[in-house]
Amino acid sequence: MVNKISIVVSTYNQPEFLSLVLSSLANQVGIDYKDCEVIIADDGSTYDTKKVVTHFQENYPCKLVHMWHDDAGFRKAMILNKAVAMASGSYLIFIDGDCTVGKDFISNHIQLAEQKYFVAGNRVLLSESFTKEIVESRLNLQNKSFVEWVIMALSKKSNKFLHWLRLSTNGAWRKSRQNDWRYPKGCNIAVWKSDYIAVNGYDEDFTGWGHEDADFFIRLLHSGVRIKDGRFAIPVYHLWHKLSPRNNEKENLARMMERSRDKSCIEAKVGISQYLF
Repeated sequence: MVNKISIVVSTYNQPEFLSLVLSSLANQVGIDYKDCEVIIADDGSTYDTKKVVTHFQENYPCKLVHMWHDDAGFRKAMILNKAVAMASGSYLIFIDGDCTVGKDFISNHIQLAEQKYFVAGNRVLLSESFTKEIVESRLNLQNKSFVEWVIMALSKKSNKFLHWLRLSTNGAWRKSRQNDWRYPKGCNIAVWKSDYIAVNGYDEDFTGWGHEDADFFIRLLHSGVRIKDGRFAIPVYHLWHKLSPRNNEKENLARMMERSRDKSCIEAKVGISQYLF
């Protein structure tokens, strides 16, 4: 049973996006906010991001924490470990700071939670022009009907139109891909904090963009934690932006593939343990 939830939002210099994300998390249904906290895992953003968080902290429905470290390149694994180390929730929901959510996002995540499983949600990609429209008008995607989403998909504003459909969170099909580490996306996952700590969290040897998420999923699988499919329950809406530099991708990919073949590899070499004591 989920007692308290920590929602960890990773971000880097996208204050306008983060504002939209925080607004969507503050407008959830079917939950008690006293059982929630939101932690911003900030990988070295400038003061503009701090201003956004400070503004929301004044009147947010739950505890809102800004975890920041200095900008020394892409260090998502490190900032996530630091954020989780101070999280008070027994269950962790991870989203990226460029992904807004629906009103039922947290409540459906809670329904999907199951011991010895981590949940892999899906994402809806939004176009560049539609993202600009959302930011400029602060468009609330939570109020869109399924008809509007179909129209937006047909007009290429989004890449999906059935994501609004809600299927049972207990369907047997949700475990049909429980060993396939290739399909989860780090921008929308949930895991028990105890399982996160058991594999020593994200591996901070992964610096620069790429494959730190897949490495984390692989080690969870090696530890006996399986994957539960979160489609048609917990979509996130991914705001368009230019791709990050792909520094170190080849090295990270090689390290990740090596670990996928080594079933004994469970714990991160440099992980969350250094922040727990």
